[in-house]
Amino acid sequence: MAVEPLSQKDVEDRLSELPGWSLDGDHLARSYRLASHFAATALVVHVARIQEELDHHSELTLGYNTVSLTVNTHSVGGAVTELDFELAGRVEEAAAGHGAR
Repeated sequence: MAVEPLSQKDVEDRLSELPGWSLDGDHLARSYRLASHFAATALVVHVARIQEELDHHSELTLGYNTVSLTVNTHSVGGAVTELDFELAGRVEEAAAGHGAR
């Protein structure tokens, strides 16, 4: 899939559809808090599966009961693309199923 960088306005408009996500420099970013370390680890495994399906990977950090992600598209110079929003949306759906807030 060919991807193109999104404009700043497109990024801002799309972020309004993803509560909790923000623009951190040139990355989409989100942190989740979960009930336990085990729950956080389960979410990381779920996110890893989504990333493999999309062949698009974020920086993914596991804390005691937290999971943090940052993502942009390296193949277009580190800009934010539709692919980043697709990943963010899928992660958001998965996180809800794990009880993340």
